[in-house]
Amino acid sequence: MKLFFKILYIIYQIIIGLPVLLFITIFTALEVGIGTTIGNGHFWGYYPGRWWAKIIVRTLLLPIKIEGKENLEKDQSYVFVANHQGIFDIFVIYGYLGRNFKWMMKHELGKIPFIGYACRKSHQIFVDKRGPKKIQRTYERAREILQEGYSVTVFPEGARSFTGHMGIFRKGAFALADELQLPVVPLTINGSFDILPRTKGFINLINWHPLSLTIHQPIYPVGQGPDNVAATMHQAYDSVMSGLVPEYQGFIENPDQ
Repeated sequence: MKLFFKILYIIYQIIIGLPVLLFITIFTALEVGIGTTIGNGHFWGYYPGRWWAKIIVRTLLLPIKIEGKENLEKDQSYVFVANHQGIFDIFVIYGYLGRNFKWMMKHELGKIPFIGYACRKSHQIFVDKRGPKKIQRTYERAREILQEGYSVTVFPEGARSFTGHMGIFRKGAFALADELQLPVVPLTINGSFDILPRTKGFINLINWHPLSLTIHQPIYPVGQGPDNVAATMHQAYDSVMSGLVPEYQGFIENPDQ
């Protein structure tokens, strides 16, 4: 019976899931491009992407559970930090976090057809480490977004996991939160690695698996400076780790970091 449903799901993806994913991605990219050109950039830079993510999750029949939304205050800016199990982390956070935010992402993602175009038009923050001036500009842009009252979302591991386990956290996001004295909110994602492991690449059929997003309690700054950065980073790491299913508990080095 399990094999039957797996085969049925593969057929469903080929006939319905992947064509819908391709169409909605192209449509959303064009919508973002036109919307941000003629209208409110913060609206068109967020809501079409949110709808895009939800449509993909629902079209692929993936159940999702969200916990901890009550931990967030309505008008507060946050630095969200999440584990990075796989590509579906994007859909989970974009579609279901429920906050208007900008991504901090690798500059290489700007080269992906349609998605890169939409990210550039919606002024997502590309992390470019090819020299001190480019790094400085990245953090200047993040400061601007946060000071405008919006939030940013970061994968502090910097790369998707090869195993589903967490690697180390880099301190950049925590230093930014410390500088602006903003709370950090840890996010735990489960299920993304099981749906599409990194070793399979992106253009592949996926596995059916439930998804979950846990929004932990915000970590407010206690003081300012290196000690606060280190304490916040360690607390956030422990919070994210605590929300992982037992199968992916524990640190495993990610060679891509």
